[in-house]
Amino acid sequence: MLVYASNTDSDFFEACNDFLEGRVADPSPTYFTWNVCYEYLRVTHPRVLAAPRSGVEAWAFLEFLLDLESFRLLMQTDRHRQVLQMTLGELPDVRANLIHDLHTAVLMREHGIARIYTRDTDFHRFPFLDVVDPLRA
Repeated sequence: MLVYASNTDSDFFEACNDFLEGRVADPSPTYFTWNVCYEYLRVTHPRVLAAPRSGVEAWAFLEFLLDLESFRLLMQTDRHRQVLQMTLGELPDVRANLIHDLHTAVLMREHGIARIYTRDTDFHRFPFLDVVDPLRA
């Protein structure tokens, strides 16, 4: 969502930007993980954006969001190890490129957050998440 909201050339720009602006205006919390932030920083690569952002520009966008009172980072708790072990036990086929998504899913589960707004269909592999594609909602 963040990448599309930063790419005015994308067919999804308007809808993703509107969604993000709605989250910015909504005082209820919006959660990120460091994984999501690092994934967003890929906008510095020409395969992600035709006109890539500099690292400074990309970080400035993230800082703007992270400085908002309603945008928060999910951090690991003392339960992280147990939640990861439980999740891997339930989903033994999660591997390779899904590991980044696994980390986000485990952090969400650890904090009791079930709904994720994303265009990434891989999150459907985690049955404890309610995956919402804002462009199809």
